[in-house]
Amino acid sequence: PRLDLPEKALEAAAANGQSPDTLYALSLLEETGICVVPASGFGQKAGRIGFRTTFLPPEDVVIKAVDEFKRHHEMFCEKY
Repeated sequence: PRLDLPEKALEAAAANGQSPDTLYALSLLEETGICVVPASGFGQKAGRIGFRTTFLPPEDVVIKAVDEFKRHHEMFCEKY
């Protein structure tokens, strides 16, 4: 998925010497335990921020995972 991140997140990533999607992926892992791969490692179009993931759990687990993605994204955007 493509991510739209706040400008402060882009600045924090640059200050840390990271791509914005790496900053996001590490935050997602630390906050939720969900592991994704920053899309910047796949030669994305310049300026595109996103990640790649694969998971094939039962439906009830997918619903919980989507809720966790949402919760994290809202928290991340509020932080930055």
